[in-house]
Amino acid sequence: MFAALNSVRGKTFRSASAALAFSAMLLSGCAAASVTNTAQYSTLTQANPQNVYVYTFASNPESVKLDNSGLIHKLSASFSGSSEEVQQTQEAAEASNALTDQVVAKLQSMGVHAIRTDAPPPADQNVLIVEGAVGSIDAGNHRRRTLIGLGAGKSEVTAHVQVLYKPAGGMPQLVQTFDADANSGHMPGVAETAGVGAAAGHVATSAAAGGALHVGAEHKGDTVTSDAKKLADSVAKQVAQIGVTQGWVQGDLVK
Repeated sequence: MFAALNSVRGKTFRSASAALAFSAMLLSGCAAASVTNTAQYSTLTQANPQNVYVYTFASNPESVKLDNSGLIHKLSASFSGSSEEVQQTQEAAEASNALTDQVVAKLQSMGVHAIRTDAPPPADQNVLIVEGAVGSIDAGNHRRRTLIGLGAGKSEVTAHVQVLYKPAGGMPQLVQTFDADANSGHMPGVAETAGVGAAAGHVATSAAAGGALHVGAEHKGDTVTSDAKKLADSVAKQVAQIGVTQGWVQGDLVK
């Protein structure tokens, strides 16, 4: 009897592990980020900035689309007493801070002396300036992401960025502008991962595994803030490529 139970447990564990492994493959690389509408304005002859100043990205609470799906969300908002305007303001501030901090961190990881600041750049320094504004913030629909997946209910953050170069003793000149976008991508939902299990005859196990993976991913940051961080990685790489072209950033560090 115990041998039979152990056998069942072993099969269940192997099925769950297989479902988790397959779902993990689907989850990896599901998030999307891109840079578009790049416009070049200056060739920056022999530019060699001593610092890269990253200014806090502007954000507008009115551009925030909240996730109002689900009873839990509504009860939470009701108990906290937060109005929609307050929540929008919080989301906008969080996205702006996450985007700005991550741009700085990513540039630093690529060997760039990046500094977050809102102070004017020093007059006696060559400085590259990164500034911009969060264009739109869409929290998507958590319930649709969890149940349906594959892009349904995805969250998204966009931004417009401009890069300027200020030579020592000179005036800033516009170098480049571009738009950036990041979203939660095509993460598979419970229905999709359950379908994987159905093919192997383990619907319940696979659905549970898929649901657990999706909830875990949501807790790890399938949110506006995590989209802002993914957006920042694209922004930082675009800025670093300017340095690669000018010779003050090593190309192999831009990744």
